[in-house]
Amino acid sequence: MALDINEPFGQNWTHAAQFGIAFVLSCAIGIEREIRQKAAGLRTYTIVGLGAALFTLVSKFGFSDVVVTGQVELDPSRVAAQIVSGLGFIGGGVIFVHRGSVRGLTTAASIWLTAAVGCAAGAGLPVLATLATLAYFLVSYGVRPLAHRLPTLRNASIGYRITYTEGVGALRELVNHCTETGFAVSELTTLSGSGRYRRRRAPEDAERTVEVALSVQGRGDPDALTARLAGTAGVLACSRSDLADE
Repeated sequence: MALDINEPFGQNWTHAAQFGIAFVLSCAIGIEREIRQKAAGLRTYTIVGLGAALFTLVSKFGFSDVVVTGQVELDPSRVAAQIVSGLGFIGGGVIFVHRGSVRGLTTAASIWLTAAVGCAAGAGLPVLATLATLAYFLVSYGVRPLAHRLPTLRNASIGYRITYTEGVGALRELVNHCTETGFAVSELTTLSGSGRYRRRRAPEDAERTVEVALSVQGRGDPDALTARLAGTAGVLACSRSDLADE
């Protein structure tokens, strides 16, 4: 019997298309996380989406050759249902607690959603998978700024990396700004300082700089704190990261 090109090896191109949709959508989510430089990036999200789609396809069509009416019955949702519990190992690996602050929750949730997108694509629901992906980007770029404008009902955990000129009292002012805006310093670590010089006109005019990692918690306005820290006399660079939103 000649092999039908439309059904290679007992499969069909619909399955390949569903697998391709899972690849494109999970890759899109992975690119967004890669741009944000999160713990899990493009490769992790793409593999999770592809794996979920493949498990779903195998669960639906992989055992059709052993099914005999009245003798062997299979639940096509059984294999796919294990995807949810299996993702717990991956999600647990990216969530950790540091000094009372839980990090990685957003990363774990987005991995979970990526698997759901892969399942939907593998189950033959491309519209639902696409809508879920669009909803993810809406939450990432639309809801997040809105959440920052809502009244703060819980302590915010924020991390800063600050470079300042030594000997001008900048560190004392930085700590004062944190206290005055409703935040408490939970951790302060010197990243560098010895041997780092910022030369201007001549070696005798060199200014020594220090780089520190500053972690704060509180219910104040994060934007106001960031503005005050960046505007402190002697501060050369100030970058911020929301520790609880990773």
